[in-house]
Amino acid sequence: MSNHAPAGGELLPVDVRVNDLPQVSRFYRIKHWIQRPINLLRNRWQRHLMYRTVISTLLFTSLALLAAGAFLSNQIASTLFQERFNQIEKESERGLTQARSILESASTTDRASTQALVNSTLATLEGDGATVIRDFVLMPIAGDENLYVGPMASGSLTPRIIPADLAERVAAEQGIFWRSIQLSADGDKNPGLIIGTKVLIPPGREYGLYLVYDLSSVQETLAFINRAMTFTGMVLLLVVGFVAWSVARTVVRPVADAAYVSERIAAGDLDRRMKVSGRDEVARLGTAFNHMAASLQEQITALNNLSAMQQRFVSDVSHELRTPLTTVRMAAELIHDARENFDPLTARSAELMYNQIERFQNLLNDLLEVSRFDAGVAALDRESTDLNVIVGKVIVTATPVADDYGSIIRLNAPTEGCVAEIDPRRVERVIRNLVLNAVEHGEAKPIDVTVAGDESAVAVTVRDYGIGMSEESCKHVFDRFWRADPARARTTGGSGLGLSIAMEDTRLHEGRLEAWGKIGEGSVFRLTLPRTAADTIDSSPLPLEPTAAANPVASGTDSFPLTGEVPKIGFTPLVLADEDADDDVTDPGAPGTAASAQEN
Repeated sequence: MSNHAPAGGELLPVDVRVNDLPQVSRFYRIKHWIQRPINLLRNRWQRHLMYRTVISTLLFTSLALLAAGAFLSNQIASTLFQERFNQIEKESERGLTQARSILESASTTDRASTQALVNSTLATLEGDGATVIRDFVLMPIAGDENLYVGPMASGSLTPRIIPADLAERVAAEQGIFWRSIQLSADGDKNPGLIIGTKVLIPPGREYGLYLVYDLSSVQETLAFINRAMTFTGMVLLLVVGFVAWSVARTVVRPVADAAYVSERIAAGDLDRRMKVSGRDEVARLGTAFNHMAASLQEQITALNNLSAMQQRFVSDVSHELRTPLTTVRMAAELIHDARENFDPLTARSAELMYNQIERFQNLLNDLLEVSRFDAGVAALDRESTDLNVIVGKVIVTATPVADDYGSIIRLNAPTEGCVAEIDPRRVERVIRNLVLNAVEHGEAKPIDVTVAGDESAVAVTVRDYGIGMSEESCKHVFDRFWRADPARARTTGGSGLGLSIAMEDTRLHEGRLEAWGKIGEGSVFRLTLPRTAADTIDSSPLPLEPTAAANPVASGTDSFPLTGEVPKIGFTPLVLADEDADDDVTDPGAPGTAASAQEN
């Protein structure tokens, strides 16, 4: 209850709310009570938009109600106290003035008559019909000698209830003064007000006469009002929460349905649609969503039909081309072997025919290999293999090609070996493709092949110092049939699928194949593979950029970051016409048929 007093008096602060429970114990009890619902609300908050909306509405409404309730409670308390104080002030002033007048005009000369006069006067003060219960205290100001009347008090009061500063002020000055006090009754502490003045009682002795008012009724009224406001606030909060939940459910439910339908459509259930009712904005959203889903279904169905036709076409073509291509190749080999007996023009034609048929064979083999990846039938044949051995075999087979280009291949590998659980055939194909690409575009400069490993990964980098690649080329170098310069004729290299097949082989190992290049400074390709099938790679034992480390193999402890997720390669799936197609597949990166790195 707020403590206020009008001008001319002084009111001391009173604490009318006493909590006997320790603050720390109460804090931990409250924390225990609200811990579980807070965790539940946190989970709901993170997962559901409707719960976030309702909880936010309830939170802000609660804050507004608390602020409004605190303001109203303070204003009501001030008004109640001020009203009662004004009433008490008038009653006490009238009663004290009347009592002082009676006592000071008394002509009693003995103790008995004086005591009777004081009793009758104080009885009038105690029961004059005041609307607020009041008691009195009469206490001599100084000394106990020659007193006709001793200290007196009504009810359960004693003279000790009078504050010392109020008693001193009443004794020193003329007038009526007040203080705010705390009254104890049956173990409860209630607010009170004491008002006193100085009177003269025969035989001319000074007394302090005090009126004590119990303000517990005011406190009870304020408590009742606070309880009523609290109950009203809780009811209002429930109403607001219900309204917020209804509105949020009306708005969010269609969005949740749209999200669920989208997930089902993305999972392949193309016939799923939203339920639409009414003609409002939400219904328009559902209608538009269903129209979009129907359009997507039609397009996806058309694309699936087209894809099936393409698959059948490629399957039939690959099946039909194998036999005549084999026959033509055998004839071309015979003509190529007898070219020395031809005139120069016919001999040159025989060489061109043989080379182009060889490229045609490689292209067909690459298409068949890509079809296996797209069909999801490619599988690994893991075995513990020393990566140094695979790299050594690749260098041996690539050395004749490097000699033709005027390059040398240099190997930097750990002497203790680099063993990992890999598919040797596929890894050899990847490394051979990278090395031959580097030879083709190395401009007769050395090619550096580096091997390294750590506890969880092994890596191989192939570095050339040739024409290099731009950042844009590095982003697309693993795309199928991608070419850095579409205007350039493909007179050398393989089918344009070598690096994309290398990427698919790397993905089967759950590894990483990355590229770096700079125009005029060359390029670097890095292959990083997990050492075992149970390992995951977070970094690579070798740097991708040449300036990252001087000699990582020598240190053997450095790890280098990966460059990010490698984008998936989009390609129309191919279906094999016969199961024996795998028998005649040759590695796309065989010597003499290197696929272009810059043109892929």
